[in-house]
Amino acid sequence: MFITKKHLSRRTFLRGAGATVSLPLLDAMIPAGTALAKPAAAPKPRMAFIYFPHGAVRDRWTPKKEGPDYDLPQILQPLKPFQRYMTIISGLENRSAIAPPVHAITPGTWLSCVPPRVSHDPYGGVTVDQICAQHLGKDTPLPSIEVATEEQGGEGSCDRNYGCSYGKTISFRTPTQPLPMEHNPRKLFQQLFGQGDTAEERARLVVENRSVVDLVRRDAADLARTLGPRDRALLDDYLESVREIERRIDRIAQRDLSQLQLPDAPAGIPNSFDEHMHLMFDLIALAFQANLTRIASFMMAAEVSNQPYTHIGVPDAFHPLSHHQNNPAKLDRLAKVQTYHSEVFAKFLKKLAETPDGEGSMLDNAVILYGSNMSNSNLHDHFPLPTAVIGGGCGKLKGNLHVRYPDHTPIANLHLTLLNRVGIETESFGDSTGEFTEI
Repeated sequence: MFITKKHLSRRTFLRGAGATVSLPLLDAMIPAGTALAKPAAAPKPRMAFIYFPHGAVRDRWTPKKEGPDYDLPQILQPLKPFQRYMTIISGLENRSAIAPPVHAITPGTWLSCVPPRVSHDPYGGVTVDQICAQHLGKDTPLPSIEVATEEQGGEGSCDRNYGCSYGKTISFRTPTQPLPMEHNPRKLFQQLFGQGDTAEERARLVVENRSVVDLVRRDAADLARTLGPRDRALLDDYLESVREIERRIDRIAQRDLSQLQLPDAPAGIPNSFDEHMHLMFDLIALAFQANLTRIASFMMAAEVSNQPYTHIGVPDAFHPLSHHQNNPAKLDRLAKVQTYHSEVFAKFLKKLAETPDGEGSMLDNAVILYGSNMSNSNLHDHFPLPTAVIGGGCGKLKGNLHVRYPDHTPIANLHLTLLNRVGIETESFGDSTGEFTEI
């Protein structure tokens, strides 16, 4: 028997007139006669670390029932379609975040579990996302991407003893190298698909080059003729996704703000916070689909965010609202904001669930940490942390569980567990005391 299937390199690109577009995983990239279960062709996990500030209203996040088929309180209700992929973990604490400045060190210690050194020059710990990037991102164009919906910084995210490094990011490549979070969707898109060494050059090339899809159209047509029907459909869907995000970003850049009393803003950032958050999630999903990166970290709102949520009927600024003083009306509005975050996150999960990846979906192969490094925002405490893990993890995660560990169990135990689940053999992480076997 002769096997004549053409094998495309996993790093095949479409090229045209200086534009380059990476491709999603196609059947034609799997060597002929290779079983998908073999290591060379097995899908690699995508990992996302999704952070929301100001904690969660405890009784509207924490399920009452433990074990499988747990109940979903208000904030988790939007994630019901993905319950079989989801493990809620209660009883966790991050003692590395316990210090007087609170907001100024809370984001930067979520994924490191290392207390920062008192200094304006950052010195903390390497975050778990960057350890994953070092191991899983070596053969992708971008080892990781760091994304936000608001420019990080401002009052409360800096401290006279610790500086500003830990309040603006959740990612540290080294103990002294915090990574900036990109909040401009146009810049992120150009980072993923554009060219140019400077912001001015990238902006000029976008105008000159019109659409990356148009530029690679001939190469795409030639490639499509060599593919089977399923791969052609995947290629068409992927290129249409690229084009749709191009259209959305172009519409944002062309908006007329002349009649609005707004401060100057970088071109490409939506007026609508809701549109902005959805767009950033879509760009992460597209980066995963194109295999441009396997690791993404996302701050859904800035620490000490003063963003109002008028689009869901909550005009209060987020941070002042988080100091609810146990006022029932404020707690209702705060829980509504936190439920909205889960609603947007659920749409991202739906996109991953609908994206083929090997013999399953991208969600089947994903490992996603969704949570906060604060518990009760009114008290500024760091126990118990609202924490969920979603995704199949290439068959390494159980899902459909609510696990309650003894009070004040280090969240570093979870980070250690996730590292080992994705094949990064690790004996300890931060202040970990052991690995979780239940999840």
